[in-house]
Amino acid sequence: MTALRELVQHNPGAWLAAGGFVIGALFGGLVFRTNFCTMGAISDFMNFGDYRRFRAWLLAAATALALTQWLDAAGVVPLGRSMYLSPQLNWFGNIAGGAMFGIGMVFAGGCASRNLTRAGAGDIRSLLVLIVMGLVAYMSISGILGPARSWIERTTSIDLAAFKLATQGLGEVLGALARIGPAAGNIVAAALCLVGIAFYCFKDTGFRSSRPHVLSGIGIGLCVAAGWALTGLAFDDLADKPTSPISLTFVRPTADSIDWLQRYTAGPMPGFGAATVFGVMFGAFVVAIAMGRFRWSTFSDVGDTTRCLFGAVLMGIGGVFALGCTVGQAITGVATLAAGSFLTFAAIVAGGMYGMKKLEQVLAGEA
Repeated sequence: MTALRELVQHNPGAWLAAGGFVIGALFGGLVFRTNFCTMGAISDFMNFGDYRRFRAWLLAAATALALTQWLDAAGVVPLGRSMYLSPQLNWFGNIAGGAMFGIGMVFAGGCASRNLTRAGAGDIRSLLVLIVMGLVAYMSISGILGPARSWIERTTSIDLAAFKLATQGLGEVLGALARIGPAAGNIVAAALCLVGIAFYCFKDTGFRSSRPHVLSGIGIGLCVAAGWALTGLAFDDLADKPTSPISLTFVRPTADSIDWLQRYTAGPMPGFGAATVFGVMFGAFVVAIAMGRFRWSTFSDVGDTTRCLFGAVLMGIGGVFALGCTVGQAITGVATLAAGSFLTFAAIVAGGMYGMKKLEQVLAGEA
């Protein structure tokens, strides 16, 4: 492992760009091939009582959690350096931002990752959604919306250091409450999550017998774990500008990919996040061509355009407030056992359910 780490750190930029593209391509191809969709998961159980895609989402989170925690324990990735395990619990951003993202993905016809795969398969509507989402995300990070967002975060965040907690990890919290220490607390918290999710997912005969759903959940989780492994190996605490470990997430990286396209000459090598965005679109494109499902498509009418752009704005703002999306928080973040990630996951589902009801009302009014 030491030799591999030295190899990656010899040229981390190239490894992160190439590895990010490959991981993104595998993710995009898998999402398109198996129809993995978090918004679709919510729609399925609300409209048809079908929880298989929702269980696939949870299985992806559990798979990523198991492997990522193992990578941390093996010293491959220092999860404590990731943005998710900050001692500042941004509870309001997690909840409000997650709910906004959940509503937005319904009106936009899918979350960030789903729109990336659709764009790769020829959907121009999704491409415009991504551009608007990325621009609004940058506006929320350091643009015109940045000061208000920053003030809200500073005002509402809870400093867990005041409670003698180094991170917001559930293992850290459990270890302090049970007085067993953070390491043991992490093992117990991870085990409880894994057992609970595995029982919920595989108790259902329909899910167990559905190979695409099971494989999509495991495959997506493997992609997330691979991202953690790569960025963990590339992390160098002694570098002039060390880059914190991260894995798949698609709101900020979509904005970063737009920025990179505009300023290629200033930095020819895209970062890990931007590379994954391009990879997802490429992977979806390849699979769509192979399956004979590549089709150019666009908005159906003005109402469709308005709804999608409204959803894109909500996803851009909500994704920044919540520090992630249906993948970035609900799978990648959950894999770190960060409390904020679990809050965001729940808020995205609640927001998606509310969005479904509101969209039905909007469509009924247009009929």
